[in-house]
Parts: sequence; structure tokens; C-alpha cells
Amino acid sequence: MKLWEKGNQSEKFIEEFTVGQDPDLDLYLAPYDILGSIAHVLMLKDVGLLEDEETSRLQSELITLYRESANGHFTIENGIEDVHSQVEAILSRRLGDTGKKIHTGRSRNDQVLVDLHLFIRDQIREIVLKMKDLAETLLGLSEQYKNYLLPGYTHFQVAMPSSFGLWFGCFAESLADDLLVFRAAYHFANQNPLGSGAGFGTSFPINRKRTTELLGFDDLSYNVMYAMNKRGRTEKAMAQAISSVADTLGKLSSDLCMYMGQDFGFVSLPGKFTTGSSIMPHKSNPDVFELVRGYCNQFISLPNEISLIVSNLPTGYHRDFQLIKESFIPSIYKIKSCITIVNQILPELKIEEIDMSCGKYKYIFSVEEVNKLVMKGVPFRDAYREIADKIEKGEYQSSPDIKHTHEGSMGNLCNERISEKIQNRILEFNFEKEQKALQKLLEMNADM
Repeated sequence: MKLWEKGNQSEKFIEEFTVGQDPDLDLYLAPYDILGSIAHVLMLKDVGLLEDEETSRLQSELITLYRESANGHFTIENGIEDVHSQVEAILSRRLGDTGKKIHTGRSRNDQVLVDLHLFIRDQIREIVLKMKDLAETLLGLSEQYKNYLLPGYTHFQVAMPSSFGLWFGCFAESLADDLLVFRAAYHFANQNPLGSGAGFGTSFPINRKRTTELLGFDDLSYNVMYAMNKRGRTEKAMAQAISSVADTLGKLSSDLCMYMGQDFGFVSLPGKFTTGSSIMPHKSNPDVFELVRGYCNQFISLPNEISLIVSNLPTGYHRDFQLIKESFIPSIYKIKSCITIVNQILPELKIEEIDMSCGKYKYIFSVEEVNKLVMKGVPFRDAYREIADKIEKGEYQSSPDIKHTHEGSMGNLCNERISEKIQNRILEFNFEKEQKALQKLLEMNADM
């Protein structure tokens, strides 16, 4: 029997259509649903709605369920439509009437909200740590190859000299800015919606500050109606953060696909990291980076997809929200996979020493020649015209003698400053607070 059934049973095809993928996707939320239930139980005891013995039995069973879910042993049975219903069914089966009291003072609406907030918060922590590892890899490669020149392009035309050090480092600092977007998403998720019920609160004397403390949230989503209206907005904030890091990974992957082509030949990969062709025996294709690029394009579309689902919904809960999970949850796991695989493969890249005297790079040092004249006192516009005239007349000559000394240039990469920026931005998340709170929550009788 469904939690909401009142004697009338839905047609099977209606049930199948409305339940959709929820039983499968809710397995990702199960540990967080159980954590929210433990905090709710302890709060109900504090306000006199549960006896000590009832609380102890519920807490013990919920901790057992949490361990089962964390180890992948939690399942949602056929005929049960979501994780909330499954947890309540198990507790009622094991504890009788005591198990049935778990739903006092809450709705499945605020349950799924707190599940998503805890899930997003935890996933941000995992993604941020993976981004940190990738940034360290990039900065290490930047230092290793800082003296390897690389042609810089604008409009797909040879433009000015760059370096592999500059190229690797630029993606590390891009990740530093992506952290700012994840920080905003973390703020969004790190506010407690539990206790908002169906979006209108409850007449039970619940203590929402207590569950906020127990779950390690920074603050409450105070207005219960707004807590419900945050459904979709919270996921979109996370999707925007995913989109941001996808922009970084996608551009990195696109560059590598181009640089590995024979027309460029700037980098190569061992054969074990490439794929071949069924008819062309010479092919070594950068499929991994092509797929990362393709996934990243999907991730960049995710905020818009969520917006299109929720943008015209009036205040309150609507079943449309359920559809967000179908793209949102898989995207989180896929972006983690993309970050991991890029970080594993980058150190295997073979970086080529590029012959900058090659004819196609003939004019790459033209700006350096302009700057040399300026340093001798020639006005910049006159110096520019002089070198342009030499190029036009076929009289241009240059040397690869370049000296870039300002902050962030080839000769002064400032990688240590980028590393500090990343470290400081990660510290701002204060992941330890949430981890300590949840660890304490799982200690039996810690708050009895």
C-alpha cells in the first residue's frame, strides 16, 4: 500500500507512468534520506513527540539501514514507489507502531528536499577534491614543461608564441574559478529545508534549528514555502557549477584532440589510451577526450534543461520536479568520472618539442620584433607599421629570443599563486563541519 493511498488503488499503467525511474534513482539518495530520518527522530524526542525507548529503537534501526545503504545493500522493493516509503515500510515491519511514527511532522516533500540538499552537499565535496587533484596535476605539468614553446592561435591563425607551461596552467586557474561556482551551489544546498512539510509547515512543535545542527547545515531555509520553491533552483545551482567545470574540461579536451592531429603533432598518447579504425591501420584516435568533450557539452545544457522544467511552475510542489532527477543525478556521477579520467591520462601525454623555425611559424615572433623597437624608443604604432611593411615586402626576419617577465606570462607563470588561490577557496567550504556533524549523528545515543 502506498503512503498516500486511501482505499482506491491506481491503475497499473498510471502507477508505472507516475513512478517512472524514481525507485532506481532514489537508491542514490537512500543514505541521505536515512540521515535526515535519524536527525528527525532525535528532534521528535527532544520536543516530546517520541519516548526515549522509541527513539533508541528507531535510531538503532536507522543506523543499521544507513550502513546497508552505504554498502550498496539497500533495495527498493517492487510496489514501493520511493526511498521514503521503503524506509518507513522497513521500520514499520521491524518495529511495528513505533516505526509508523517516523513520518510525524514531515512530508515526503521536505524529505526529498533534505535528501537532495545532503546529496548535493556531499557530491560537491567529492567533486571539489577531484578538482583539487586535477589542478595539482596541471600545475605540475605546467612547471615541468614551462620552457617548451607552443604556438598560440587566434582565429585559427598562428598568432604569438605561447608555452605548454602557460597552456597547462591556464586550465588550473580555470578550475580555481570553477570552485567559486561550486561554492555558490554549496551555499544553496547547505541550508536546511527539513520541517517545511508540504510547503506550509506543521502544527507540531518541531524544532528546525535542532535538525539544522544535527545535519551540519550552516543555516535554515526559514520560510517553509520558499523551502519548497527551492526545489529545482537548488539542482540548477549545482547544474551551473557542473556546467562551469565542464566548460574547462571541454576546452582542454578540444585542444588535445586538435593538438594530437598530424597537422599539429604537438602531443601524443601511448596506444593503450587510444582507439583504432576498423579499416585504417594507422589510426590512433583520442576517443577519450572526444567523449569528455561530448559529455561536457551535455553538462553545459543541464541548467537550461532544469530551467525549462521548472520555470513556469506556480508556488508549491508539482510532480514535474521528479523529472529533474533523470538527468541531474547521472550527470553528477558522469562529471566525476570525466574529471578522474582526464587526471589519469594527462601525465601520460608525450609533449613534443616544436620546431618554431618551421615556415608556418615564420611570423609568430613579429610582435616581439615590434616590442624590441618600442624598447629602443620607437612609438608603438610606428614600430608596428615598420614590421608590417617588412612582412609585406618579404624583408621580415626575427629570432626566437623572447623575454616575458610580468605576472602570469611564460617567464613568470605564478603557479604558486594559482595553487594558493585553489587551496584558499577549498578551505572556504569548511567540509569538516558537515563531516563531523554526520559522524556524530551516526554514533548511537550521542544526542540522547
